[in-house]
Amino acid sequence: MSNTTSPAPAGETGTTTKWLALAAMMFAVSMMFIDQTIVSIAIPTIQRELHLSEQGVQWIVNGYLLSLSAFFVLGGRLSDIFGHKRMVLLGVTIFAVSSAMCGATPAGTFDEAWLIFFRIVQGIGAALLFPAALAIVVSAFPLRERGKALALFFGITGGLTAIGPILGGYLSEWTWRAIFWVNIPVAIIAIVLTLMAKIHTKHKKEPIDYLGAVLIASGMAFSVLGLQQASAWGWVDWKTIGCVIVGLVLLVIFFKVETRVPVPLVKVQIFKDRAFFVDNAVLFFAMMAFVPVFFFGSVYSQVVLGYDASNAGLYLLVFFAGFAPGVQVGGRLLDKSGPKASVIAGCAIAAIGFFFWAQKLTDYSLSAQWPYIVIAGAGIGLLLGPASTDAVNRSINASYGEVTGINQTIRNYGSSLGLAILGTILINSSTSRIVNTLTGFGVPADEAASVGSQIASGGGSETTIPAGIPQNIVDQIGAAIQLDFAQANQVVFYGMSVALVLAFIVALFHPGGMVTQEAEESVPAAGA
Repeated sequence: MSNTTSPAPAGETGTTTKWLALAAMMFAVSMMFIDQTIVSIAIPTIQRELHLSEQGVQWIVNGYLLSLSAFFVLGGRLSDIFGHKRMVLLGVTIFAVSSAMCGATPAGTFDEAWLIFFRIVQGIGAALLFPAALAIVVSAFPLRERGKALALFFGITGGLTAIGPILGGYLSEWTWRAIFWVNIPVAIIAIVLTLMAKIHTKHKKEPIDYLGAVLIASGMAFSVLGLQQASAWGWVDWKTIGCVIVGLVLLVIFFKVETRVPVPLVKVQIFKDRAFFVDNAVLFFAMMAFVPVFFFGSVYSQVVLGYDASNAGLYLLVFFAGFAPGVQVGGRLLDKSGPKASVIAGCAIAAIGFFFWAQKLTDYSLSAQWPYIVIAGAGIGLLLGPASTDAVNRSINASYGEVTGINQTIRNYGSSLGLAILGTILINSSTSRIVNTLTGFGVPADEAASVGSQIASGGGSETTIPAGIPQNIVDQIGAAIQLDFAQANQVVFYGMSVALVLAFIVALFHPGGMVTQEAEESVPAAGA
């Protein structure tokens, strides 16, 4: 594979071109971030119209996350071999076409399999797209400007995650198919901007480590599958334990193989760099809170506060009132003094914000919660960009595509683990509390268990109170169930705070300092 465009060292790209490249990449990945939350809002409508099974509904969400986790590292490596720009265009095209096919799901016998299949293809497209897009942004800006650029990248694209519930709520009122079709015009804009930007790409004439690709894809797929299904199968079920163990064993074999392959899929020696290791460990724990908060915040606001889907999105937007300025401050601190101060401060602030946010969940009032929601968002914003950017800057003897693939795999793995653990905590805690409440009011144990399970899974409480309960205590039952679910969510949000405390402890071991432009340019494989 030969170069179609001569590579330019970071910092020599024209000012207009580099900002155009940034805009193009933000449009390209925006589909991914919106898709993280927009589909969940429309799931009840999709299930009702297509008559999907409960397992099928779960796989519409999980299939996308599973393929995304499995192919991130391979996507980063392919980006290095075939060129970042080419992989962005390919990833955007795959994502847009699969989105169109999801929207065109035929009603009938094959609707469930059709939708799940193209959701999996969407995840593969996203896995090819994101490492290449982030590599383009990193390589387009010189080291001294990279913090500011990635602050915009992570701030704006991260903020789009909260747009999903709002957009999904409004589009679903027209047709659920529109939540997939909306990706098509965004993809067209991204492709046009990418072609307009004079993006310099570098190809590496190296063989693909197919064995490593199979091992890491299988290892991530099995372990993430076990985590995702833990709430349905149970944590001690042989299928859960078996999937997680098989996945971890395959990942261990992968790391062993990579130390012996002449041209590995991942240069595992990069983890010997303490700063790189700490950056990724911080992101692993932080993502256990950052991504799950959108799911649990949405469920809490609808079940406890009584918001509809659109207002649930507005509830989550409060988080970005702190997140957006946080990423900007974090980016400036990174450019000025390195990542350590911003990452440590961000972990501490976010842990405090989630802790006090949890305490206020039983107040049933956004006015009582919003200051702590903003604080939690500001903390995440402070740490996210600097930790991610510093990890890429530390990619000694590795390329941007490879390192961003590793980085995003670790982040996604942390998100999956957080959703699995916290989801199990929410279901068990809320079910137990609601069952105790209902049996205390004289509801038979089997009916109480059914109601508790339904509400714990995110259903409302108004239509689930069993018939035959005297009207004079129905309101008391509703209020008690509301409190039970709010208290169960408190446990979950305290768990998020604990994850950020762990991130804070890990961040203290960061060696600090900054990578110099000279050191970066001395590494041949880190160019773009």
